[in-house]
Amino acid sequence: MVKAKIEGDALLAAFGAEHVQRLTGLSAYQLREWDKVGFFAPEYAYENRRVAAGRIYSFKDVVGLRTLSVLSRKHRIKLPELKRTAARLSRWSETPWSSLTLYVLNREVHFQHPETGQVEGAISGQYAAAIPLEDVMQDMRSESRKLTTRPPESIGRIEQHRFTMRNAPVFAGTRIPVSAIYSFTDAGYSPRQIMKEYPGLKTEDVRAALVARENLTRAA
Repeated sequence: MVKAKIEGDALLAAFGAEHVQRLTGLSAYQLREWDKVGFFAPEYAYENRRVAAGRIYSFKDVVGLRTLSVLSRKHRIKLPELKRTAARLSRWSETPWSSLTLYVLNREVHFQHPETGQVEGAISGQYAAAIPLEDVMQDMRSESRKLTTRPPESIGRIEQHRFTMRNAPVFAGTRIPVSAIYSFTDAGYSPRQIMKEYPGLKTEDVRAALVARENLTRAA
């Protein structure tokens, strides 16, 4: 059985596809295919997914994807069954994989009914007594904090490495692409709001990104 539940004070963060792979155990192919077929799309994404940082995932996305990873890899629940389950659970939540308390019994996903509090099969509707074995939300909260730990000397620096984000500019000590800041800025986000989405970034990082963009514009 597996439990995944986001509390009201859930951590706000944003993650690139490479971080999501590390946190969830899903492959790049699975993330692309699930997005392509409309099964699981990232909360923040360009219409053209092929651009750098075309897929940016929220913390809720990561929790949901980790839950799906456990369901598919550990409990061997196939994608068609997960799709059927998602259609059923969508009656109760737009983000069922991260906002509902989920369980597995006999390879069927069960959920805690928001109105009755009883645990029932998402497809069968049968009631079951279940004990959650894994708290995905808490696990992802801990792991995501590790990803955002940076040495002080890296703050405010932009780097490029051949094997990091396909050589795209990133903030030193992270895999967060600088282009992601441009996307949020273009969407009207303030530096403070951007830092809420990326808890690992500081004011100096956002400032460095904006200065770099100004320099590129002038050079053009």
